[in-house]
Amino acid sequence: MRTASQTPSHEHSDRYTHGYERPVLAAHATRTAQTSAGYLLPHLRPGMSLLDVGCGPASITLDLAQRLRPGRVLGVDTSAQALAAARAEAARRGDSTTSFEQADAYSLPCADGSFDVVHAHQVLQHLADPVAALREMARVAGSLVAVRDVEYRTMSFFPDLPGLQMWLDTYRQIARANDAEPDAGRYLKAWAHAAGLADTTVTVSAWCYADPDSVHWWSHSQAERVHGQAFTSEAIEAGRSAAEVEEMVQAWINWGDSPDAYFTMTHTELLARV
Repeated sequence: MRTASQTPSHEHSDRYTHGYERPVLAAHATRTAQTSAGYLLPHLRPGMSLLDVGCGPASITLDLAQRLRPGRVLGVDTSAQALAAARAEAARRGDSTTSFEQADAYSLPCADGSFDVVHAHQVLQHLADPVAALREMARVAGSLVAVRDVEYRTMSFFPDLPGLQMWLDTYRQIARANDAEPDAGRYLKAWAHAAGLADTTVTVSAWCYADPDSVHWWSHSQAERVHGQAFTSEAIEAGRSAAEVEEMVQAWINWGDSPDAYFTMTHTELLARV
């Protein structure tokens, strides 16, 4: 487990644990500014500029852009697939002003202080050196850095199916093998301080899947992701068998079929003033 002062000294070679297969991008595209960046919204006003780091398919990015018009909004991501989905979503919404570029969090294509706000949702948990990324985000930010990350160990579910616990244990193992931190939420404040960001506000919010529609969606979305090539190959690398992967897939389906299904996870949110 990495602490704030134990960042890797080697050259960054981050591997995005979830991969960029269709079920992953489709799930990320359901996120909104309201559900995923609510802690930031009171600090925004029209005309502000914003950089979204790790924008993915840009559902959050484009929601924020709508609130900030006529302010400049740029989304960056390392993945060409994610950027293609982002541009397609912008076109679907009729947004011709939000722009997208391929870049990573360690080397942002922006001048010092060139954006009022720099935002990253569920990004730091996947980085080998989150402190370096926060320093780079602070370099670009003129006012605020806003980050939000989950803590996987807070995931709670019922029915308590063995296959779901196997999935959670396997994901955490895979993430750590990728030099990532699945419990990033608890480290955000320490990472920010290590990056030189002293003026911080920390809050917590949760996602909950308990009503029939959200349970059905979460169940099938996760089953597809576990069944996908990215997770399957990494799970087998981690020592799981093909039969165990199928057990995890079926556990997600069985969980979604239960009238008592419940799943929640906690996210830590940090605002840093620069």
